[in-house]
Amino acid sequence: MLDNEAYLLAATSRTPWNKGKLIGAKPPLRPKHVWAIRTRLMIEGRSRDLAMFNLAIDSKLRGCDVVALKVEDVAPNGYAIDRATIRQRKTGRAVKFELTEQTREAVDGYLRALGKKPNEFLFTSRRDNGRCMTTRQYARLVSEWIAGIGLEPKLFGTHSLRRTKATLIYRRTGNLRAVQLLLGHTKIESTVRYLGVEVDDALAIAEQVEV
Repeated sequence: MLDNEAYLLAATSRTPWNKGKLIGAKPPLRPKHVWAIRTRLMIEGRSRDLAMFNLAIDSKLRGCDVVALKVEDVAPNGYAIDRATIRQRKTGRAVKFELTEQTREAVDGYLRALGKKPNEFLFTSRRDNGRCMTTRQYARLVSEWIAGIGLEPKLFGTHSLRRTKATLIYRRTGNLRAVQLLLGHTKIESTVRYLGVEVDDALAIAEQVEV
């Protein structure tokens, strides 16, 4: 059994889990970044990635819910629908989201190319077509998309995609309740913390006050 001195030495010699990583809330993407990624994926003909990216932006879902989507969730009749409802894995609560025209077109194009059935996962694992893509693989794809338009992948993450449209909605409407419902938060305080609106609003007010 290690004595106290040896134990402390062993503990301090371990590599921290967050070494070299930026910890904290990942910022949302700006509209110009969204369009840059979309354009790049379209030019490269990456139908799966385009459908996944567009769905992630529109749905405002956590990564674990994005990868768990099934064909029937967004295209029960073989083509993408205007609005979808899924049950979140983390909270067990149902959440609704919209699919814009460009997202529906991307999903339809992807489904036509693969001929997927309603009960199949929309985005499957590379090793097993019967299982959904892992959240780790999804995170790697997000990093790849970010790097592809010249941004630093370490600064962004899967939550950046979840935050993007929610942040824009709040900035344009100021309607926290709407954003709360869209994100599937149980408490408005969670939405406030998630968007960081307290700081943004305080700065906006301060900028309007001259002394």
